[in-house]
Amino acid sequence: MRCPFCSYHDTKVIDSRTRDGGRSIRRRRECIKCSRRFTTRETVDEIPLWIIKQDGTREEFDRTKLIRGIQFACIKRPVSAAAIEQTASKIEYAVRDKGVEEIASEEIGEMVMAELKELDEIAYVRFASVYRNFQAKEEFLTELKQL
Repeated sequence: MRCPFCSYHDTKVIDSRTRDGGRSIRRRRECIKCSRRFTTRETVDEIPLWIIKQDGTREEFDRTKLIRGIQFACIKRPVSAAAIEQTASKIEYAVRDKGVEEIASEEIGEMVMAELKELDEIAYVRFASVYRNFQAKEEFLTELKQL
């Protein structure tokens, strides 16, 4: 690893720690020449993950879109930004751990609903009403009764 301060080509690792449940490594390094310290992060290059939409089209997985959908369901609810981020990470890691290159949007939607059910029931019902496209109040009431 090249030093960002003096560009010397050799550094030593002082400390290594895993992050994100072992998905990345944070390393503190010291330059052999100038003795300055800096941090590097090492992660695995993820293969692209494609989402198969209901109409059959494909689009690349977008974590920000997942977070936005969860945030929308959690508006004015006592759910922290950290909890939303953690929920999105849990869903993304579960999908990536399957080792597939493509996944149906319905499967991700079901995963989001399962996580929201644990996180906040009101957010779950909000998401379900949009996701399942409730057309009548009876469908909405049926979902509420299941809670």
